[in-house]
Parts: sequence; C-alpha cells; structure tokens
Amino acid sequence: MSLPLATAWRIARRDLNARFRGLRLLLVCIFLGTAALAAIGTLTAAIERELASSGQELLGGDLEVEVWQRDLRPEERTALEAYGRVSSGFRMQAMASTPEAAAPIELKAVDAKWPMFGTLTLADGRTAGAPTGTDAWIARTALERLGIGLGDSFKVGRLTLRAAGIIKDEPDRLSEGFQLGPTIIVAADVPGKAGLLEPGALYQSKHRIAFKAGAGSPAAVEEALTQRFPNAGFDIRTRDRASPGAERFVRQMSDFLTLVGLAALVIAGIGIAGGVSSYLDQRRASIATLKVLGATSSDIVRIYAMQIGVAALVGSLAGLAAGVAVTPLLASALQGLLPVESGFIVAPAQLALAASYGLLVAFAFAAAPLLRARTFPAMALMRSGVVPLARDRRALIATGLGLAAICVLALATTAQPMLSGGFLLGAGGALVLLAGLGWAIQAAVRRLPRPANPLLRSALANIYRPGAPTGALVTALGFGLAAFVLLAAVQSAIDGNIASRVPREAPDYFVLDVPQDGEARFASLVRAEFPKATIRSVPTMRGAVLAYGPKGRMIRVADLKELPEGAWALRGERGLTYADNLPQGNRITAGQWWGPFYTGEPLVSVDADFAEAVGLKVGDYLTIGILGVERTARVANLREIDWESMGFNFALVFSRNAISDAPHKIAATIDLPPGADDAAQGRLLRALVREMPSSSVIEVGGILVEARKLLEQVSLATLAAAAVTVLAGLAVLMGAIAAARAARTYDTVMLRVLGASRRQILLLQLAEYGLLAGVLALVALGLGGGLAWVVITRLFEFDWLPDWGEVLAVLGFGIALVLGFALGGSLPLLRAKPARALREL
Repeated sequence: MSLPLATAWRIARRDLNARFRGLRLLLVCIFLGTAALAAIGTLTAAIERELASSGQELLGGDLEVEVWQRDLRPEERTALEAYGRVSSGFRMQAMASTPEAAAPIELKAVDAKWPMFGTLTLADGRTAGAPTGTDAWIARTALERLGIGLGDSFKVGRLTLRAAGIIKDEPDRLSEGFQLGPTIIVAADVPGKAGLLEPGALYQSKHRIAFKAGAGSPAAVEEALTQRFPNAGFDIRTRDRASPGAERFVRQMSDFLTLVGLAALVIAGIGIAGGVSSYLDQRRASIATLKVLGATSSDIVRIYAMQIGVAALVGSLAGLAAGVAVTPLLASALQGLLPVESGFIVAPAQLALAASYGLLVAFAFAAAPLLRARTFPAMALMRSGVVPLARDRRALIATGLGLAAICVLALATTAQPMLSGGFLLGAGGALVLLAGLGWAIQAAVRRLPRPANPLLRSALANIYRPGAPTGALVTALGFGLAAFVLLAAVQSAIDGNIASRVPREAPDYFVLDVPQDGEARFASLVRAEFPKATIRSVPTMRGAVLAYGPKGRMIRVADLKELPEGAWALRGERGLTYADNLPQGNRITAGQWWGPFYTGEPLVSVDADFAEAVGLKVGDYLTIGILGVERTARVANLREIDWESMGFNFALVFSRNAISDAPHKIAATIDLPPGADDAAQGRLLRALVREMPSSSVIEVGGILVEARKLLEQVSLATLAAAAVTVLAGLAVLMGAIAAARAARTYDTVMLRVLGASRRQILLLQLAEYGLLAGVLALVALGLGGGLAWVVITRLFEFDWLPDWGEVLAVLGFGIALVLGFALGGSLPLLRAKPARALREL
C-alpha cells in the first residue's frame, strides 16, 4: 500500500536540507537556464512592444512616402491629402560653416505641422515644433564643431542661419536611419533658399500622413498608392515598420539570444542529470532503509520527486527574478540603438514560458536517475557502491517525453521555427556524437598497449573500467569546452569586423553634389592643400527599377506581390551611375564591358548577386525611372562587387549614352596622404564651402566611429548572453565530477590502502581528465566554432573573422579550468577515512 501524499511530503521535507545540500547543482542549472530565457524573452518583448506602440512617433506619421531628387507633383500630393494631414520636408547631407570652421551635417527641413506625433525637446527643457524663418535647432556636436554658442550665426549653403536651440530628444530620430553627421533642423523652405535643391542634387523629400478617420489600414493605403503611382519611385513605410533597420536588428538579436537560451537549456539538462544522480547516490542508504521499512517503489519516486521538484521550483523562481533584474542592464547596453523601456520590465507570458522550460528540463533529465533507483531492491541499493545500478529502460521513455515536450514548446513559441528546429536537431546530434565519442574513446583505450608507468596505466584503466563515468564526462567536457570556443569565436569575430579592412581602405571624405562644370575646380581646391591626395569622382543620380527580364516578357516590379529574396535593388530608388571603364574593385563574371567610345544600344552592367536573385541574364533588359522618365537598357554583363571597400559601388552601372542626359551631379572621394595636417583639412573644408556652397562633405572617420560604437554595443550584448552558456558549461563540469564522487571515493580509498600517496592520486586524476580534455578540445573546436559561424554569418550577417589565436587561448584556459575543477573535486576524496568509507560500501 502506497504512502499518503501528506506522509510522503513530510518525509521529503524532513530529508530535504534547508540549504538544498546535494541539490545545489540542480538548482544552479535550472537557475541559469531559466534566467537566460527570462532575460531574453523580457528584453525582446519590451523592444517589440515599444516598436509596436510607438510606431507613429518613431515614423512621424501613420505612413511615410519618400522620393529622391524631387518634391511631390500636385496630383501626388492631392492623393496623399485624401488620407489625412500631410507634413512634408527634406533630408540631405550639407555643410555648415563659419569663417573659422566647417562641419558636415545632416540637414532636416520640416514644415509647420512637424512633429505630428511625439515631441521635440530642447536642452533647456523647452518643447518645440518646427523652427521658423532662419532659426535652427542644432545638435550639440555640430555646435561644438563650429565653435559657436546659442544665438550665434552660421551658414548652410548660401543662407545664414541662427542657432536657436540645442536638440535633446528628436521624436523620429530612429526612423531616419544611420546618421552621417550631426542633425540641424530648419524650416521647410531653407534648403531651397540655400541653393541645395538644384537639379541633380542628392536629397530626399519626405511626406508623412496622419490618417483621418476612415482612411483605412496603413497596408491598404500603401497598396493603393503603389498601384496608382507605380512608376513614381515611391519608397513607402508604415507605422507597423517604422524602423526596418531596428526591427531587423531586433530579429537577429532575438534569434541569437534564442540560440543562447536553448544552448543553456541543453547544457543545463546534462548538469541536472549529473546532479540528480549524485544526490540520489548520496541518499542510497536512505532509499534502502525506506524500502526495508516497507516503502514501495512508487513511494520512493514520490518522496524524491517532491524534493527535486521543490529545488527545481526554487531555481526557476530565482532564475525568473534574476532575468527580470538583469534586463535593465541589457537595455542600457543597447541604449540609443533600440527603443526599450528603462527600469524593470515584467512580461508575464515570457516569464511563464521560461519557467515552463525550466521545469520541463528538470523533469526530462531527472527522470532517468530517479526511475533507475526506484526499481532495485534494498540490497542492490546498499551494494551499488561496488555493484553499479543497471539502467532502467523505462526511464528512457520519461526522458524522451520530456525532451519531446521541450521541442514542441520551442517550435510552437519561436518566430523562427526553422532556426530553432535546426538548432534542436544540431543539439541532439551533438549529444549523440558525444555519446558515441565516449564509447569510442573507451573502446580505443581498451585496445591500447598497457603503459609501463603505473599512474598512466591506472589513468587509462579508469577510462574504460566497469561503471566508469566516461560517457557523462565526455558529454559534459564536450559541451563545456564548446561553450568556451563559442564565446571566444563570436567575440573575436565581432572584434575582427570592428577592426577589419574597412578603416584601412575607406577614403577620408565623400563629397556630394559637385557641379558637373566644377569638377576641375574641385580637384584644384583639394590639390592646393594636399598635392598627393587621391581623388576619384563618378556621376551620380537616383532612380528606381521599374521592370526587368527578357524583351517582350519583362516583369513589372509594381506587379510583384513579394520581392524575391536578395532583390534589395528593387526596393525604392537606388544610386545610379554611368561609366566608360569597369569600376575599380569590380570583376566581370559574365558578358563583356563596353568600350569608352560606345554609341550603340543603351547598356547596363548588373551586380551578379542581384541578377541571380531576380533571374536576370546577359541579353535581358532593365527599365528604370529617373525623375519620372522611363529608360530601358540591355544587360551587357554581370559584375562581382567588393562592397566592403567603402568606395563608390553601384549595383547598376550604365553606358554613357543610356542616362548621361538626365540631370545629375558628381560625387567624389578624397584619400589624403598619411599624416595629413588637421589645420590643412580645416582649410580644405572651408574652401569647399566657400567655392561650392551647394556641395556637402561626409567625413568617413565619423561614420566609422558610429559603426564601431554600434558594433561594440552588439559585442557587449553578445558577450553577456554567451557568458550564460559558459556558466552552464562550468556547472555541468562540476555536476559530472560530483556524480562520479562516490565511485571515486571507493577507488581513492582502495589506492590509499594499497599505499598510494596523495600526490600520486592527484596525478592520476590529472592524467585521466587531461587525456579526455585533450581529445575533446578538437571536438569543442568543431562544435563551438560551427555554432559561432552560424551566429556571425547567418544571424548577424558579418564576415567570419575570428582570431584563432584568441580562440585557442580561451580553449586552453577552459582546459586549465577543467583540470582545476577536477583536482578541486578530488581534494575531498583525499580526506575520506578509509575505515569509514569501507564500512559504508
């Protein structure tokens, strides 16, 4: 007859140590896995909630229409106004200057209706709308670069402006995209008065709509405008995707953090199995006593399942609390990069999901050792120190059900089921690989010739002797060391991208909107200060791809319900150019380049990756729209482009006779000689502003600083997340060592009885763990390196640039840490009293 639940709980509670002695490893593993998932879910939910709830404020309206190099036509503006209030303005790169200084800026011209959503806050605490007349709201960095104060004057183009306030909080900053200079906000008519809207100038006109009642959904309005003006070159965004770059980054980070959470769960599960095995082994005598006194196998399961359940529940709750507590720290690391609430954030659904994962993992991995002890008689339990318990095949069913539930839950709750499913399959494959490797190591060592050295001979024998924990150790060491490799490879690859060849190859300045008849004058201004500077110039304009494909069967972009994957050049307007010679850094992969004096059929050279995405071949045709005029050219060749050079790279390069008659200007890059004088650079910028006021300069150094800052924020978040897997790996190693402690105690006592010294026993342990760690280091390089490659190249879409020296150094540190834990775990064994230990066998 089974014990009542109340009686079983009373026995379990009395036997359970208040400090969870013996179950601390289980508690730590559940804590780590649950905390990681709670922090991941809470942070992601907070960012997504903020993006969804603040879409209007981030975008500045319900819908935005962006057009390059022109304003709206009357019929287009009338169509937009039919849906609600329209606020219009311009965005462009420009130069701000004083007689003593000049600074590249991002000029933002807005009308009196701006901002329709949100509030502009100035540094002095004032809230403001659009500036009027020649007043300007100016970023503090621009103020410092110009060396002026509030109320002082400066010039943009041909117009003199007044610094009327310092920008503190710009409501639609995130939707404006990557910033190429400090912002200056002016009235909508300022760019025209300053001479910055001349034909061919590179600028955007932006038009935001605040919907009136009954206007319809943003998606429906977007579709209606696209169908009505298919060739207008509209780039449309809605409040539901106010900041595509931020949403893409959140998705990538969420995918990566999901992988981290799943990895932490898998590793924690292994630690739980080891910790429960160790705990039940310590309770062997208690279990035997209960059975002698009449307790049934079901009673044993209930009593110890209650203890394990309490520990798992406490670990889960502590993990949830830690996940909520650490979220503000992760949010602060992403401050300015993503919109996220400050302070503590509670997301009940994500916390419940994390707790469910923790409890399921505890059930799945604790079932096998618990059921194994359940089915054996008291005598077998009492003699299990020298006669190990056999495996209970029925326990595999419980473990399998738990793992299946985890997989179903993971696939049902992820936004990327293919990614999560692939990772779960990979984790399962890794477990099978490590289990097979453990068996293979035992088989191989068993066939090795017996060494003459007794310590080495004993170390090898410990690997394959009956009851040896080699399988558990191989799994634990493999995942633990792989976690070190993952952390080092991801971190060093991000660092490699930060310090990659972009800074070495990038020009010092980009110059936009150089007049066609002023190219020689521009070059002379640069040579006057830097005779050895390298100047490269190209004609540039904006246009949209309207149709592509074989002649007579061309596909209209407006008719596509969804753009092909990788067909980014079909989205809105893109930079276009024409050239007589193959651009520097490009390589022809199909077809031939036209000659410098070509006068035949208009031709176009297409990026090979884009051509593959849309199915373009040499001989097909491409139609573009430039300022509302359609032009068609035949695809003459496909090119491979070095996009990392940070020079002028265009997906579409036309022959001169195809588009050179369209209004356009010249863009140029300036490479200064090494050690260029700062004072001379200042004189050059002021000369360019004075002689070519409508031109704008972009300092590449500032762009690289911003890019470095962004990547460093990503690196910090990645480091914090990946560290969880390392901690889980260390917990697993401790669990594997603890699980083998009973058998190690018996071995150690017998060796000491036979005359072995403490030094010899420690060397024996060191040799055994050293041999296993050495073999598994190669496996860890493959597992950790492979996962790091997926994270870097597939999720973050960075280059694979790990520092293998750093990776190997971290792996070496991991091996040293493993050996340190192994020796640390052996010290209590040396303190075991032989007489007492032998009596307890």
